[in-house]
Parts: sequence; C-alpha cells; structure tokens
Amino acid sequence: MPVEILLNMIANNLNSNEYDAYYNRYLKKIPGHVALGILLLENKQEFLSFLEKLKPEDLTYSYAKGKWSVAEVIQHLIDVERIFQYRSLTLARDPGVELPGFDHNAYVTASSVKNRDIQSFKNEFIAVRDAGIGLYESFSEEMLTSKGFVGGSATSCRALGFIVAGHTKHHIELFKDNYQII
Repeated sequence: MPVEILLNMIANNLNSNEYDAYYNRYLKKIPGHVALGILLLENKQEFLSFLEKLKPEDLTYSYAKGKWSVAEVIQHLIDVERIFQYRSLTLARDPGVELPGFDHNAYVTASSVKNRDIQSFKNEFIAVRDAGIGLYESFSEEMLTSKGFVGGSATSCRALGFIVAGHTKHHIELFKDNYQII
C-alpha cells in the first residue's frame, strides 16, 4: 500500500513552505508530473549511465583549480543522499524536529576518494539509492508530508526526496557542461 502512496507523490504537489527557496535550483530540474518513486528510479539509471561512461583517469579530473574532482563530486552526491535520507527518516518519525545543516565542503575534504575506483562508487550509489527508495516506500502519506526544520528552514519529508533527485540531476548537468565528460 505505501508504494501506491509514493506513486501519487508528485513534485507539482509540493508547496513552497515545504523547503527552503535555495532548493528551487534543484527542484526546477525535475519534471513536476513524475511520481517520487519513478523519479528516483529513473534518476538512478541516469546517474549509473553517466558512471558507465567514465574512464579511471576521469576520477581525478577537475575543470579548474579549487574545484572538486569527479571522484569528489560523486562522493558528495552519495553523502548528500545519505544525509537527506536520515533527514527524511527523522522528519517522518519525529515531526517538528530541528536538524542542523552540514558543511558539504568539509565532508568532501574528509572523504578518501583517492582510494576509490568507479566500481566502488557504482556499488555504493546503488546501495544508497535503493535504500532511499525502500525508505520512501515504507512511509505513509502522513509521514511523507510531515515537516520539521532543517538548517533553520521548514522542510517536509517528501520534499527531501525530490530535492535529492534534482541535486543528482544538477551535478550530471555540471559534469556535461563544466567537466565535459559526457
């Protein structure tokens, strides 16, 4: 039954009071009429297709001094996905809770991407995304629409799912435009 609820959750139904305006940059990258469950699956395939095109030497490439390497961006995507899943779980179980923000630059600096290969990134991304899909499928409609505060802004559980898909799409576009990898 929860899977049917997830299929009915579409981005067009989000209200601006469910997320910080900063996230509009990611939400505008996803079609508003696609259900969350389908979006996460399609987005997963799109990102895995990107990873399939990488060569090992691409992982260390950065398009400018001070910009993250391809490997660092991939790790960033995985980290954000995990953090947003935790936030979603917390909002679903404890509506009204206040969660802190996080410093994504510090997370990248602390990661050990130099020891990673493409297959390890693929495996981790699949595991994390599949766990997220399972998590969202387990939520009732009430849980999906429950709200709390993330980094001081009102946020709903379902908005976080859409944002993470838009965030992944955003970085795929950056790989195409700035890194010129695909």
